[in-house]
Amino acid sequence: MADLTLLGLCGSLRSGSTNRFLMHEAARRFGPCNFVEGDLRLPLYDGDLEDESGIPSAVQTLSDQIGAADAVIVVTPEYNKGISGVLKNALDWVSRTKEAPWADKPVAIMSAAAGRAGGERAQNMARLCLTPFRPHLITGPEVMVAATSQQWDEEGRLTNELNAKVLDDLMKILSGHAEAARFG
Repeated sequence: MADLTLLGLCGSLRSGSTNRFLMHEAARRFGPCNFVEGDLRLPLYDGDLEDESGIPSAVQTLSDQIGAADAVIVVTPEYNKGISGVLKNALDWVSRTKEAPWADKPVAIMSAAAGRAGGERAQNMARLCLTPFRPHLITGPEVMVAATSQQWDEEGRLTNELNAKVLDDLMKILSGHAEAARFG
């Protein structure tokens, strides 16, 4: 039996971002899989650009990756009480592709933030932004890593046992939905 394909989308472009750490930690805890990190370094959405040149190849690649994945993790920082512009831009661009790559796709949302709520508002906004695409959003348990700068070791692994347990639980549920969708 072939491994599942897990796609990770990180709303922070910074290589040392704790949201990127969280995405990779989630992939490790998902179980055997082919992990693919989506590239969100896309041009800003511009209807004129789309009219003149069509869908940029990087956007089509991202849409194809979403469509081919068995499950997707969306990891978002909280910027000014919402998701990052990078993540919103990617969602807007992918919505313009001909396919419906998100439809019925098992998707887990998680966040890491400096504040005590761990990105709760960003997660709520991400759910609202994803809902029109009709994915199978896994509603919980919610992974919100608060005081994120204090939650990681030198290798980028979670040190907080409660956060690790909740992440394990979420990845087990996501994996189960992905297996059920793929293998019946």
